[in-house]
Amino acid sequence: MDGVGSFGAGRAGSEFDPIAFVKQPQTILRALSWLFSLVVFASIVNEGYVNLGSERLHCVFHKNGDACNYAVFVGLVGLLACSCFFLLDYKFSSISSIKDRKKAVMVEVGFSGFWTFLYFVSFCFLANQWSLTTPDELPLNQGADAARAAIAFSFFSILTWAGLTVRAVQKYLLGTDMSLFTTDHMDGAAPGQQQPPATSPGGATTTTTTTTTTTTMPTDTYQSPPFTENNAAAPTYQVPIY
Repeated sequence: MDGVGSFGAGRAGSEFDPIAFVKQPQTILRALSWLFSLVVFASIVNEGYVNLGSERLHCVFHKNGDACNYAVFVGLVGLLACSCFFLLDYKFSSISSIKDRKKAVMVEVGFSGFWTFLYFVSFCFLANQWSLTTPDELPLNQGADAARAAIAFSFFSILTWAGLTVRAVQKYLLGTDMSLFTTDHMDGAAPGQQQPPATSPGGATTTTTTTTTTTTMPTDTYQSPPFTENNAAAPTYQVPIY
């Protein structure tokens, strides 16, 4: 994952780099998903309905209005969701709470996975209904290009939303980078480091310094017992002669 910190982002309040943001794989996948959703939505709205000699409009997918309505719904909601997630990606590094970041990532994982499934259903549904469509239902092949575009970009959307799901899962598994916390927070102050001043109840300020005392044990050496003289060097006692 790009970036370090909590759930793939740096420290809260860090400087935003627009060039690095645009080059992120997640941003590229998000832009492609936005574009593909726009194509699916616009194709059905503009040319997805035909008039067969009456005032009533019929869906180009075997006159099945549910197919057109489903594709419009998935494309429109996917388009709006991509816009919201763009804003979330932009603001994500400014979120200071780890819990809030976790919630945001969990929402992204759930929505991306669910929309991947909906686009898979859309692709299968539209492709099935298009295979049942006869030439008589589309005089002069009217709306055929829009139908094919909706099917093709529904398939492409499966790939991009699946990629966004994988990236979101990786971000969630990354979790919290413990390197944001110094060893002083984890193990206490280092030896010889001065602790912050503490205020006593009387108002006096006390400063505590942590020191390390090293005790050196003397080396055991053999010594002669005290008051011991060498017998060889002692003088010989002589008896006086009277």
